[in-house]
Amino acid sequence: MTLMSSLPVDALAERLITSARNRTATTPLTDDHPDLDIATAYTIQDAVVSARQAQGAVVAGAKLGLTSAAKQQQMNVDSPLYGWLTDDMLIDTGADLQCERYIQPRCEPEIAFLLGRDIAGQDVSAAHVIAATELVFPAIDVLDSRFSGYKFALPDVVADNSSCAGYALGGQGTSPVGIDLRLVGCAFYKNGQLIASASGAAVLGHPAASVAWLVRELAVRGRGLRAGQVVLAGSMTEAIAVSPGDTVTSRIDRLGSITLACV
Repeated sequence: MTLMSSLPVDALAERLITSARNRTATTPLTDDHPDLDIATAYTIQDAVVSARQAQGAVVAGAKLGLTSAAKQQQMNVDSPLYGWLTDDMLIDTGADLQCERYIQPRCEPEIAFLLGRDIAGQDVSAAHVIAATELVFPAIDVLDSRFSGYKFALPDVVADNSSCAGYALGGQGTSPVGIDLRLVGCAFYKNGQLIASASGAAVLGHPAASVAWLVRELAVRGRGLRAGQVVLAGSMTEAIAVSPGDTVTSRIDRLGSITLACV
């Protein structure tokens, strides 16, 4: 039991669920509950995800957030976090990003891991993650904070399922064997203009190390990841806001590229 177990977890989760359903931003939970802790925030996150599942969504994987110094600086926080992807968040290859589905969409480039086998445990390393991965893909993570202006403390964004909203994978996967994912370069474009560039090392030193961090964190809660699930390792650059008419492209060395048109 956490120190904050007396918080109205269900009511706070419903506030976030209603915000997403109505596509109307709310204020940070910590404005009303400044002592909200991370453990309780993950309990709220579980309730938010369970509500999606009750509507028929299926957990399809997970995403890491705030894994790069750039992202931590942008969001004014100092540690990574994770959230859960559901199948209804997937934007299929060649499909458009429907901006009307979101409150304030932002996009960021990531490397996605498609797991070939289950992985769990408190001793999992980056090497274990590579061995358990079937394919890696260039990906675009679509964020949509339920908090106005993306203003929040770390417990707020954790409770908000780490701003999970959508994701798209490049049309071709690549085996990670023989590729040093630390060294692959990423170029991120908006409307044909280079916005940012980085390497895989920007993600906790190695994208697979980011996934390993997630597995170890899940192990503390008696959880793991399953074969067939997709894990977004974390953004290599800052996120950029998008609106109808925009196009974003991520090009990652040796992995390929992915483009999303926003309508």
